[in-house]
Amino acid sequence: MMGKLLAALLAGIFSLCLTTNPAAAQSPSITAEAWQAYKAKFLDPGGRIIDDGNGNISHSEGQGYGLLLSFLAGSQPDFELIWAFTRTEMLLRNDGLIAWKWNPGTKPHVTDINNATDGDILVAYALGLAGQQWKRRDYTAAGSRLARAILERTVVQDAGRTLLLPGATGFSAGDREDGPIINPSYWIFEAFPVLDQLAPSPEWAKLRDEGVALINALRFGPRQLPSDWVSLKSPPGPATGFPSEYGYNALRIPLYLVRGGVTDRELLTRLMQATSGANAAVTTIDINSGTVKNTLSDPGYRIVNHILACVMDKTALPADVKQFTPTLYYPSTLHLLGLSFVAAKQPECL
Repeated sequence: MMGKLLAALLAGIFSLCLTTNPAAAQSPSITAEAWQAYKAKFLDPGGRIIDDGNGNISHSEGQGYGLLLSFLAGSQPDFELIWAFTRTEMLLRNDGLIAWKWNPGTKPHVTDINNATDGDILVAYALGLAGQQWKRRDYTAAGSRLARAILERTVVQDAGRTLLLPGATGFSAGDREDGPIINPSYWIFEAFPVLDQLAPSPEWAKLRDEGVALINALRFGPRQLPSDWVSLKSPPGPATGFPSEYGYNALRIPLYLVRGGVTDRELLTRLMQATSGANAAVTTIDINSGTVKNTLSDPGYRIVNHILACVMDKTALPADVKQFTPTLYYPSTLHLLGLSFVAAKQPECL
C-alpha cells in the first residue's frame, strides 16, 4: 500500500512539474512597445485600468486583464502596481472575491459589492502565472485564496452539470425564476489548469469540459449562436432582463476557446461564419431575428475571426491587425490578447 501511495505521489509531482514548467519558462509574448502604448492610455498612475468606453470606471475584469497583459509583457513593476490597487481598493468582500466595479465619480468608489466571476478568474490566473514565473510566493498565496473562493462561491452543480455562476449572488436557481443564469464568455479556458494548481480540485476540469459542451450546444435563433446571458432552466434560452444578443460579451468566446487549446473546427467555423461582416468586420447579432446589430471594424474586434482563420487554415493576419495602436479599452485589450496568442502559438500567421 505504501508503495502505491508513494508512486501516486511521485506521479502527481511529475505531473505538476509538467504543467508548471511552461509558465516558469515563458518569454514575453507582448512587445515592450505595445505594452507601453496600452499602459499609456489605460493604466492610471495609481494602478487601475481605465475603461474609457464605460465612463472611465475600473472593474475586476479590467484589473485582471491588466495583470495578465503586464505579465505577458514581462513588466513586473506594472503588475505590482495593478495588483496593489486591486488588493487595496477592490478586494473588499468578506468571502475572498473581488468587488466588480470601482467608480471614480462616486464616494465610496465601490457601491456594488457583488463580484464578477470572470474578473476573479483573470486575477487569480495572472497571480498564479506571475507567482510561478517570478518566484513570488505572495502572488501564489493570493491566487490560491482567490481560486478557492471562486470554487466555493461561484462553481455550482445543477442537473448533473458543473456550472460557473457570473456572480456569487443573483444568478442561481434560488435567486431567479429562470436560473441558473450563465454567461458563456466567463469561461476563460486557459486559466483552469493554473487555477487547479492554485486550488486543486477535479471541478476545474469538469468546468472546462462543461463550458466547451455548453458553447457547442447553445444554438439559438437563425444563426445558431449562444447569447451573452443564458438561462439554463429547461429549455435553455436567452435570459430574461438581458439583451437577447450575441454581443460584446460573446464575441470574445472564440478567442478564449483557441487560447485555451480548443480547436474544434466545426465549432470555430460556425462562430466565425455567423459573425463575419463585410470587409472582415465582426458583427454582433440579434439572437431572435438573426439580424446584425453592430458592425465592428476596430482591429481589436476583427482580430478574433482572423485568429480563427489562422488556427484553422494558417491564414496570415492582415497588416493592420498585426500592428497595435490603442483605441478603446475593450477592443485594445482583445487585440493584445490576440497578438500575444499568435506570437506564442501561431507565429507563422504574423
